[in-house]
Amino acid sequence: MQDKENHCTHCLNKLCMHKVPIFSALNQDDIVKIADLIQHKDYHKGENLITVGNKLDAIVIINEGSVKAYKYTPDGREQILYIFSEGDFFGEQYLLSNQTATYNVEALQTVKVCMLSKADFKQLLQQYPDIAVKIIEELGERMSRLENTMQSMGVRSVDARVGALLIDFAAKYGKVVPEGILIRLPLSREGIANYLGIARETVSRKLGQMESDGLITSVSNKVILIPDKKALDMFVGNME
Repeated sequence: MQDKENHCTHCLNKLCMHKVPIFSALNQDDIVKIADLIQHKDYHKGENLITVGNKLDAIVIINEGSVKAYKYTPDGREQILYIFSEGDFFGEQYLLSNQTATYNVEALQTVKVCMLSKADFKQLLQQYPDIAVKIIEELGERMSRLENTMQSMGVRSVDARVGALLIDFAAKYGKVVPEGILIRLPLSREGIANYLGIARETVSRKLGQMESDGLITSVSNKVILIPDKKALDMFVGNME
């Protein structure tokens, strides 16, 4: 892990806070004032940002790259809980209590983050109550997504789960091109398996079948093209 720059004043036009919905209540003057409080850090692929049991004393904002939040099941299998990418944040719950981290966070690629310390973050909440409200809303959405993911493991078919994940990735990582929606996957096949709670071989088999059916096209190991999203939506709906 390396410190890149002490503060955010060098990147005000692309400041981390501009990318994060919880800071949407701030105007440009407020952002300039807070910029000096932000610290930058870089992480390499495979490096842990936090591990279970750590005490996190800062809110972490993903400025570039993506990370996975995961924990291990009782039988030692990795279970991915969230994927955080540009504009996402984590650690806010630990700033409001003395809890320790309940999951690991690992860089999926080179990651640049912005960090706001516990003391500065609490002061910010007092000065801007709207931020606290937005954090509560975001945490509520995360809990809902996690519950839906866990519920879908027992209710949705494997085909629907794989298809739904591709739809989610299309919304977050997809780029519209003339041929359809191009997705640079944030996870490997094994990572997708760990996210969905299925075997890697099953993921590869289902993706292969979806490609044979014309629902997707594999451009490379980490890039997939969805030529017709409506067809994929319909596929997932029919499989549920």
